[in-house]
Amino acid sequence: MKTKTILTILFLVIVASSFNTIAQKPDFSGEWKLNKEKTVLPENQLFLSAITIQLRSDSLFTQRVYENGNGDEYPFIENLSLDGKECKMVIYEMPRTTKVSRSDNDGSLMFESSIIFQGNNGADTLTAKETLKVDTEGKILTMDFTNKSSAGEITGTNYYNKVK
Repeated sequence: MKTKTILTILFLVIVASSFNTIAQKPDFSGEWKLNKEKTVLPENQLFLSAITIQLRSDSLFTQRVYENGNGDEYPFIENLSLDGKECKMVIYEMPRTTKVSRSDNDGSLMFESSIIFQGNNGADTLTAKETLKVDTEGKILTMDFTNKSSAGEITGTNYYNKVK
């Protein structure tokens, strides 16, 4: 009888700990650098070469570094709310609006942003949708994105390796 009770308790402990592991949301915090070998980079476009993320329960702090084909870097910092509210800022004299939320299903981060810039034909708006996911080991960040402007639409997937 004691063996049956001990086995039942052991089984319940294992099941309870597995539910706790499943319920944990992925940890996005850290420094992430673009894996250029795995990622297909668009020609003549800025791309996100690195991102540092500090994730809190109700907010998200990011430092993004965009890069062009010549290796010129354009960093900026965002402090965002995780409740889906719009956050407005100005980057390099361009107004940017961003809202971010976290998926209840898989814990992914979903960004929606728009930035107004001066193109060849005057003012234009670039809208971006990004979904960030972290692998189970916490070493690879995947970003699925869609960027739209008057020049067209670009979709793709970027892969980032955790640096710190």
